[in-house]
Amino acid sequence: MNVLIPKFEEENPGIKVNAVSHEWADLHEKLLISAQSNTLPDVARLDSAWVPEFEKMGILTALDEEIPDYNDTAAGLLDSAMSTANVGGHSYGLALNTNSKVLFYNVKALTDAGISVPKTMDEFVSAVKSLSGTNANGQQVWGYNEPALAGWNLCPFIWSMGGAITDNEGTKASGYINSPETIEAIQTFADLYAQGAITGWNSGDIPMTDGFGTGRYMMLLEGPWKIAELQGAYPDFEYAVTEIPAGKGGSISVLGGEDISMFKSANKDAAWKFMKFMTDPFAQEEMAKCGQIPVNKEALESDTVKEASFAPFIDAIKTAKSRPTVACWSEMDSELSVAVTAVMNGEKTAKEAMDELAVTFDEMLSK
Repeated sequence: MNVLIPKFEEENPGIKVNAVSHEWADLHEKLLISAQSNTLPDVARLDSAWVPEFEKMGILTALDEEIPDYNDTAAGLLDSAMSTANVGGHSYGLALNTNSKVLFYNVKALTDAGISVPKTMDEFVSAVKSLSGTNANGQQVWGYNEPALAGWNLCPFIWSMGGAITDNEGTKASGYINSPETIEAIQTFADLYAQGAITGWNSGDIPMTDGFGTGRYMMLLEGPWKIAELQGAYPDFEYAVTEIPAGKGGSISVLGGEDISMFKSANKDAAWKFMKFMTDPFAQEEMAKCGQIPVNKEALESDTVKEASFAPFIDAIKTAKSRPTVACWSEMDSELSVAVTAVMNGEKTAKEAMDELAVTFDEMLSK
């Protein structure tokens, strides 16, 4: 708002950017409503997991077919990040940033408890239990914080423990979402929650950054933006990061990031100029200052990026996996959250919930 848009408008007289912000949790629904009422914006920042869904709806522009210099622009961006906008052999966006998650931990808490930084899932579970309880002020503390129970939150644990959501092709969930490994991952979470060792997704829970910075949450799994947030809110708080503890499946994080896509109703010339601007080295370097890992190859070599604390996240990206790239993922994600919440609340066992979810997912994937 303060740097990039004024710069773009200065370089492109006659083009005015009307920036509309939404809470991230509301953006997906807002775009669906806009599509139904034919009031879509020219471009939007999309979670990479949404692209297949919007492509199936027929509302995105195939850039490789309609934009003459698309290939020149795409060549300057990371191939791995650009793959998130590829559906059916066509590109429906430009990668805007990439990210993954690593384990943040309270250095003093682990040191005081005599606990080594967890390298395996077994060590992680043990540490979570040991770090939970009551602090010197009589306040409850939790060994681990997780703010939601969706795929973005659960996949690193499911994958690292050897489980899966679907097969590699995204055509079948039975035998994957209800595999013994996936069930074990969900049940492990439920057991820790029952023991008062993890929390965060319930209404009224302490927000993640505040809970971590004030010593109420001892560990959390987060992306590079958390470094900037902690520096701003709790500059003196001592924490460190490490890779996701390894289980049967290895140390597997979740590949995140956003794409910038053009809708079919857009003013294509102006929209494409803005998309190119947002992925050029200047804009990408500026966004890196806000904790966003660039996808522009030139920006990645800048001093700004090299001086940032991105290295652990870039390492995690090397083995990270994408959530299933299927058009029904948003719906599947909601059902996953509902099912796992039922397990956390003791309404179902992990096996019961995942067996039911496998049937639901198979039906969704077959449509």
